Amino acid sequence: MAVKWTGGHSSPILCLNASQEGLVASGAEGGDLMAWGKDGTPLGHTRFQGANDVTSVLFSPSCPTKLYASHGETISILDVRSLKDSLDHFHVNEEEINCLSLNETENLLASADDSGAIKILDLENKKVSRSLKRHSNICSSVAFRPQRPQSLVSCGLDMQVMLWNLQKARPLWITNLQEDETEETESPQSPGQLLNPALAHSVSVASCGNIFSCGAEDGKVRIFRVMGVKCEQELGFKGHALGVSQVCFLPESYLLLTGGNDGKIMLWDVSSEVEKKQKSPTKHTHRKKTKRATYTKQGGNTNASVTDEEHGKILPKLSIEHGEKVNWLLSTKIKGYQNILVADQTSCISVYPLNEF
Repeated sequence: MAVKWTGGHSSPILCLNASQEGLVASGAEGGDLMAWGKDGTPLGHTRFQGANDVTSVLFSPSCPTKLYASHGETISILDVRSLKDSLDHFHVNEEEINCLSLNETENLLASADDSGAIKILDLENKKVSRSLKRHSNICSSVAFRPQRPQSLVSCGLDMQVMLWNLQKARPLWITNLQEDETEETESPQSPGQLLNPALAHSVSVASCGNIFSCGAEDGKVRIFRVMGVKCEQELGFKGHALGVSQVCFLPESYLLLTGGNDGKIMLWDVSSEVEKKQKSPTKHTHRKKTKRATYTKQGGNTNASVTDEEHGKILPKLSIEHGEKVNWLLSTKIKGYQNILVADQTSCISVYPLNEF
């Protein structure tokens, strides 16, 4: 059963983030920004001028009270103890920002926008150090890789996922999710699949830095492995009946949270597949055959149909009928216990306990 945090916003919440000390920040439509205590008590509130939606919020790991927030084309840096006074702000993107990501050394901030561009802001020198422009449509999500402060992954509504090294202006690797899907599908596509293009909405990188996930409009969750200057898809499974709006790896694990436009939240354990392939790498040409048998075993479903096996279907460890389209979700510890925080079309934050994990 979810606990609802209320009393902060009057409009739908679009984004969430949590500090290492359990503080939570949320951004909403109309320029609304809120800070919350560990118990869900509103601690502070501000509304940015211009009424642009707050689309991404991000805490500094080294300074838990420092907060980065994107609203419209602007990035503001704030202290959650005094939200009304901005510490600094930057206007480096030409169109609305969708996602912010901070690298591990906290000297670079990436901001992905509607033009498809990713601006890399040098926080020490307060200037743009790189402008990465390869997405041909909205860049919906960007994430620096842990333990690799010069490397990041991105995805967009052009159905492309990219791997970048900031020492180069061009991506190291690109894949088109729709094209890959067509190549990998051994049976003809159903008419429904053609109507659900693989617009990529969200990426999340596991703590190891080499495994990342992507959620897309076709309802599929994809797991990739970075191998030097290229990536390889390790897993692909149908997670939701509608688009996957959010993916989020839990810290120090291969447990993956997904949220969808179908109002469902799911928790998946991809560790056995990921670790198995790390220990005994196989040639790509043999992977499809081993995938099928392995997934059925992992899911523990001896009655799995042939269709399920063919599509490499695995079962979620946890499935929550949230009911509302998921805008953002994350996992954080509150009073020593792991919880899922969810933002949706309402003005409340929903909190689900994850005690068993």
